[in-house]
Amino acid sequence: MVFQSFTYFWFLVAVLAGYFALQWPVRRGAAWARPAQNLGLLAASYTFYGWVTPWWLLLIVTTTLVDFTSARLLSRTNDPRRRRLCLTASLVATFSILCAFKYFGFFAENTAAALQSLGVPAAWLTGNPVGRFLLDVGLPAGISFFTFQSASYVIDVYRGQTAGRHSLVDYALFVSFFPQLVAGPIERSENLLRQVERDRRPSLAGWRSGLVLLVWGLFQKVVIADSAALLANKVFALDDPTFPVLWAGVLCFGVQIYADFSAYTDIARGSARLLGFELLRNFHHPYLAQSPADFWHRWHMTLSTWFRDYVFIPLGGSRRGATTTARNVLITFLLSGLWHGASWNFVVWGVFHGALVAVWPWLSRVVPWLGRGGGLPGVIGRVVLTFVLVHLGWLLFREQSIVNIGQALQLAPWDAPAAHWRMGLGLVAEAWLYALPLMVVLPGLARLQLLPAVDDPRLLTWRWTLAQGLALAVCVMGILLLRSEVGSDFIYFAF
Repeated sequence: MVFQSFTYFWFLVAVLAGYFALQWPVRRGAAWARPAQNLGLLAASYTFYGWVTPWWLLLIVTTTLVDFTSARLLSRTNDPRRRRLCLTASLVATFSILCAFKYFGFFAENTAAALQSLGVPAAWLTGNPVGRFLLDVGLPAGISFFTFQSASYVIDVYRGQTAGRHSLVDYALFVSFFPQLVAGPIERSENLLRQVERDRRPSLAGWRSGLVLLVWGLFQKVVIADSAALLANKVFALDDPTFPVLWAGVLCFGVQIYADFSAYTDIARGSARLLGFELLRNFHHPYLAQSPADFWHRWHMTLSTWFRDYVFIPLGGSRRGATTTARNVLITFLLSGLWHGASWNFVVWGVFHGALVAVWPWLSRVVPWLGRGGGLPGVIGRVVLTFVLVHLGWLLFREQSIVNIGQALQLAPWDAPAAHWRMGLGLVAEAWLYALPLMVVLPGLARLQLLPAVDDPRLLTWRWTLAQGLALAVCVMGILLLRSEVGSDFIYFAF
């Protein structure tokens, strides 16, 4: 089930109706009401996830049961050896499911090529029933997201940062909560699970801001992301693009992936807010970043903090000198690249960003304006340079063929005729015209503090009522008049 469909609209309406039918008993203090709400939301979440492919539910149910049981066992023993054994068993079981469905094809293909180069038969890798099944079924949607979310809970219980829960229904809802199930944000137990366990009291301000977020996210998807996708797809379908056309396509893809992923997050946050939940923020104007590290503090923030807390810091973080820090950064980003996809281009993309983050502090000492200072020109220079480097990374991300990436990087600007430069500039102008609300208007409103939080009392004034009504009307009109004729799935469904 996808957010930009009428099916999801009616599904959400039905969920809200059933959910709020139980709200009066919750307010009256009925002990059964909140568990009933959670059980209903769990059923809705499983319906959402298994709508097209019901057998996917086996994966999320298995992950939930393994990690819930592991956390319960961890909370019952203080023996270090048993605790380590329990944690290891949980992580091995959970990540084995992820690796089997996401990485088996990549592993089999590369292992077979290596063995065949040595003259060793490799048909047994994919010729057996299990191998054929894993290659044929494809990648279950959202498996990387709910695996990381569930694993973080077990690790936190092991570390003593949270307690093992007693309610399987509550924990299952935490893992499978339908607004953020397929593409995040990746939630932590201290945020989402605590909200699952307490009474929610949806407010008028929350409903209004949630509705604005939901419609704004839909606008980002069907107007900005899908329109930019048409342009980017045309460029990347060309057999022999010239320098300006190729990089115009990369810039279009930069608009597409930001609008696409931000759209999913905002629809998820808006849908959750209608139910009285507040999900974590996932983006903070990433194209205004002043360094590669700053970019990852702004882009897909819940994934960045996950890798920081569960990979980078356990490796030693930045506590053991510059060389070890650089190594830890590279390992972290290599794994982040593999998280995004089982393909060599994602490995290269991860290493590329890891190298940028590792080298930038040294470059800042050599070239002072890359650090702080330099006034407004310094800020502009850092933003522009980071923007260019990030989009160089988007080429690695979008083009899955290493050969094609190498050919693209060899293109020379002086080899392109003037007509191709005009074509490239036209593509960029069209994509960024669609992106103006996301790239310019939204950061400007945030800078002027014109986007209050959900609990801000200004949301209840008539001025903000009028402003939100106007914003909704503009978004709805934009969706009706400017939506792309060709839709596409959310990019991060593939991860």
